Amino acid sequence: MRVLLVGAGGVGTAITRIAARRSFFDHMVVTDYDLSRAEAAVAALGGEEERFTALRVDASDRAAVTALLTEQRCDILVNATDPRFVMPLFDAALAAGVDYLDMAMSLSSPHPERPYEECGVKLGDGQFGRAAAWQEAGRLALVGVGVEPGLSDVFARYAADELFDEIEEIGVRDGANLTVEGYDFAPSFSIWTTIEECLNPPVVWEKDRGWFTTAPFSEPEVFDFPEGIGPVECVNVEHEEVLLIPRWVESRRVTFKYGLGDEFIETLKTLHRLGLDSTDKVSVPGGDVSPRDVVAACLPDPASLGELMRGKTCAGTWVKGTKDGAPREVYLYHVVDNQWSMREYGSQAVVWQTAINPVIALELVANGAWSGAGVLGAEALPPRPFLDLLVAYESPWGLREQ
Repeated sequence: MRVLLVGAGGVGTAITRIAARRSFFDHMVVTDYDLSRAEAAVAALGGEEERFTALRVDASDRAAVTALLTEQRCDILVNATDPRFVMPLFDAALAAGVDYLDMAMSLSSPHPERPYEECGVKLGDGQFGRAAAWQEAGRLALVGVGVEPGLSDVFARYAADELFDEIEEIGVRDGANLTVEGYDFAPSFSIWTTIEECLNPPVVWEKDRGWFTTAPFSEPEVFDFPEGIGPVECVNVEHEEVLLIPRWVESRRVTFKYGLGDEFIETLKTLHRLGLDSTDKVSVPGGDVSPRDVVAACLPDPASLGELMRGKTCAGTWVKGTKDGAPREVYLYHVVDNQWSMREYGSQAVVWQTAINPVIALELVANGAWSGAGVLGAEALPPRPFLDLLVAYESPWGLREQ
């Protein structure tokens, strides 16, 4: 297998460090708009460097990416950029006749008149709208295969296959006790993506109603996270799982809630009130800029925060239903300690936890355990091989009866 990795930021760099310890692929071409970032990611691999090449590519240039896939004889494109570049990369892979994998799906846009009641363009609509072309081409597009979405969807499929006879609700719950020394506000993941998912109307799915939206940060609940993280207040946030899980897993309700904290929520609300979440360019002395890009440029790169971070992050899927006629509730989860991920891989916990899952998916595609054609989420494929490899990668998952 020859892999084209587009994006050498925190997650992309962590992908190279995880993949370098595995033998399932022949070569990985590491690319970024900033060539120095791709070169730094490869140089850090030391003795494994010969299986990696650093090149420059503009992720927004479909033709250039298509040409690079052909020139480098790649079998699959892995998208480790932010969601703005999903569609050009998705289309480039199809044009080149190769498989595709991403961790975030094509962007949504709110309903123009009833944004907090009805869906407009949903996350992933752009990709699912082209599913027939992928199927006809016999190529596989694995979408939303990070940690959330991704591992959370694997957990949902596993619960449906092995733990429940009927499922009432599937709720993805994400929480952490991470702190960053020296910063009052320092997101541990891309602020561009964080603003997008947190300020858009959250989506909920119900069997009798389909997909609908609520107000941002709605339906707060306190969820008790495992391994010492403890109780964290979680709120509704727009996320791909709600758009993916109901397509392949039977449930009466699907939600996603994120533990953000009052201070984080208030900061996001302030950015919105000031218009600093906007992606529309405004004129300033020296040129035109996007306010959201300015916010991102003013904050520290999340990939650089690892040495200053303390604590753990938890991604998981809470499932409620029945088994053998009796009520059952479980929480399937994956916890990463920042101290461990920094010591073992030199990557902070949040980006490392995101990165391990596409590498596992690549290995499953390479060995034939995962296969298919069309646009598929992780819940469309067998969960047990994925969970077994997660353990083999020395990052075990847990199950807690609620």
